[in-house]
Amino acid sequence: MSQTEQNPDDELIFTAENGVGIITLNRPHRRNALTFAMYDRIKQICRRAGKQDDPDNLRVLVFMGGGDAAFAAGTDISQFKTFTQPEKDALNYENMIEEVLHEIENCDVPTIAALNGFVTGGGAAIAGSCAIRIGSRSIRVGVPIAKTLGNCLAIANLRRFVQLIGVARTAHILLTSSLIDAEAALQAGFITELHDDKEAVEARALEMAEDMCKAAPLTLRATLIGLRRLQNAAPLPEDHDLIQMCFGSADFKEGISAFFEKRPANWQGR
Repeated sequence: MSQTEQNPDDELIFTAENGVGIITLNRPHRRNALTFAMYDRIKQICRRAGKQDDPDNLRVLVFMGGGDAAFAAGTDISQFKTFTQPEKDALNYENMIEEVLHEIENCDVPTIAALNGFVTGGGAAIAGSCAIRIGSRSIRVGVPIAKTLGNCLAIANLRRFVQLIGVARTAHILLTSSLIDAEAALQAGFITELHDDKEAVEARALEMAEDMCKAAPLTLRATLIGLRRLQNAAPLPEDHDLIQMCFGSADFKEGISAFFEKRPANWQGR
């Protein structure tokens, strides 16, 4: 176990044993929707993993979701209620998310996402930032923000999805707000293995992690670094205007209100 014992009621549980770290998103009553504090904890764990000062001497890091309904259903929408200057707060939020995803992608050890149920919004972005994704037959993957909040993806996240599943599928899931099922996720390459249920996925993820602990660490590290260099070979274009346009809009405020009032949003395009 990790040096600090975890309370089973914690919203994010981190344990480590024999070089394998496990991050469990533990808000099953909210489909594991992430709070800002959970994002920050993920960032800190990934930043330290595999470093010389890592007390757990991690060799692999596995992400899981608590409960049966979801891996993660994105950011907890209640977090957006703290926005007082929507356009400025939106840029700060996207920068915060990017820092977290950057730390996952640039983690010194391989990362595995063991996916079950809903893998949506920020949950899909976390999974997409992991080196390997495997899933159960219950997974549903997508970013249905055009029907929920009326915000947008930062271009860095658009690139992640395009690199994983291609331009056409990325456009399809974003423009239609559809969730792709397990077979489609496998066919698209979002996951590389499909298993019957959550238990089988998690068992397989741990098996893979244990096998990686026996592999040459420098080979694994060189592979990860090489893949990152390829992914980041082209610079990203500017996207602040797009983020401010959506997050600073009346539609975004309406999306939040509609979500909590459990009604369809009345979009106005303003």
